[in-house]
Amino acid sequence: MPLLHIVVLALVQGTTEFLPISSQAHLQLVSAFSGWPDQGLVMDVAVHVGTLGAVMLYFWRDLWTMTAGIVQLARGRGNPGARLAGYLIIGTLPAVAAGYLVHRYYPNGIRGIEIIGWTTLGFGVLLYIADRVGMTVRRFEHLKFGDIIIIGCAQAVALIPGTSRSGITMTAARVLGMERRDGARLSMLLSIPVIIGAGSLQGWELYQSGDMGLTFDAFLAAGLSFAAALIVMAGLMAWLKRSTYTPFVIYRIVLGGFLLSVVYGWVG
Repeated sequence: MPLLHIVVLALVQGTTEFLPISSQAHLQLVSAFSGWPDQGLVMDVAVHVGTLGAVMLYFWRDLWTMTAGIVQLARGRGNPGARLAGYLIIGTLPAVAAGYLVHRYYPNGIRGIEIIGWTTLGFGVLLYIADRVGMTVRRFEHLKFGDIIIIGCAQAVALIPGTSRSGITMTAARVLGMERRDGARLSMLLSIPVIIGAGSLQGWELYQSGDMGLTFDAFLAAGLSFAAALIVMAGLMAWLKRSTYTPFVIYRIVLGGFLLSVVYGWVG
């Protein structure tokens, strides 16, 4: 695979995975506008491993708290760490069910620039409304069972490209009154079981195909996506300390409008 293709693929995945702008859509757009062939399962797994490593490193304290909490729960003592782990599992179940249905009826995934254009635009506007209307009175520790069900169901919608898994979960969190940083933190933590699940499915398909060779290209892609994702997460959390989601909304509206202009022939 050409070096430029590897770099673009890894940086797009790492940069967009945790921002509310849809990594799935951007990867499809890169393929559509560049004319590059599909990168293949090995590279898919590599870039997902990179972003998984980044989010696990960034939130290592939460992971440690959950692990310790599960151990304590096994000893008969309930605690916040075990509850958070349970919430992440529960919040992932709707996406698992929706993913099964999509994989069964759309084995090649849902694709199309027109779909991406409308979802990028529409869910961008929805994020803006939620961010403006939603109160900022609830912190991470105020999370309840009903909240995680709602956010989990919202996450399942992100299987439609352009929706953005991060974007729709942050939108749902803002509707529920969560502070921006806390909603982003929950969104990123929810990505861990999702990425593990998607990566495991891709890994199994890779194993069945017999193409298990790890190459320098795969290691490079994983490393670049890891670095990009780590930088983006730190930057996003710092940004949300003092500001809103508006820049991402503007980007989505501009991108969605451009894509729809291309689809409907409004631009030459």
